[in-house]
Amino acid sequence: MSTKSLTASLLTISPIRNNQPLPHVVKDLRGIKGKYYIASLIEEGEHEHQDFKFAVSDARKIARSLSAFANNDGGRLLIGVKDNGVIAGVRNEEDIYVVEQAAEMYCVPSQQLRVTAFRTEGGHTVMRVEIDRAPSRPVQVKESDGRLKAYYRVRDENIAAPQLLVRAWQRAARQNGGSLISLDGHSRTLLTLAAADGGVKIEDFMVSAHASRAMAEEIAVSLYSMGLIDFAYDGTTFNIVATT
Repeated sequence: MSTKSLTASLLTISPIRNNQPLPHVVKDLRGIKGKYYIASLIEEGEHEHQDFKFAVSDARKIARSLSAFANNDGGRLLIGVKDNGVIAGVRNEEDIYVVEQAAEMYCVPSQQLRVTAFRTEGGHTVMRVEIDRAPSRPVQVKESDGRLKAYYRVRDENIAAPQLLVRAWQRAARQNGGSLISLDGHSRTLLTLAAADGGVKIEDFMVSAHASRAMAEEIAVSLYSMGLIDFAYDGTTFNIVATT
């Protein structure tokens, strides 16, 4: 299929499938002129909020990127751009359906996307797929073995979110911020350690507090749900850091 016919095809994609609306995808496929805009995005390279995708054939793989962005601070995919930044263009109109399938069928819960098509150099079409930070985390992916797995975007990579972080997100979502309660000695110890530069690893807290892993993780989850601590990635692991 030529680039010219591909662009025309993209313009005629209907937002209806099987007579059902697609509420989670907002699309603008008119092919906006965007040669310099897309070039400026590519110049940034892949980073914490941007990922290049040339081959869009695996919806589950795309869902992992969506999960990683949604669990961080949002981001965008540039569909039709190779890893080295070369614009190859969207190959066929099925690519957008793979992206929609990723957001609706493989992300739990389903995610809202904004898809915009841009006409770029050589007449190629690049799709910008934007996703915001999820209002309620975690956003997980249905893996092939039936498990749900959450991802997190770090620099230009999607990494598996540790189970402690996932539990903290889930507790915070259930409690909607939780309520402050009187803190015991172990909780105050964690807050003190978390306030240090760089925060503290859960294992170091366990040693300082003479606490089991189960107790240490429960304290961390509780304090996170109250908004008193957060988790920050240091390049190798997630540290617990104070929010105040």
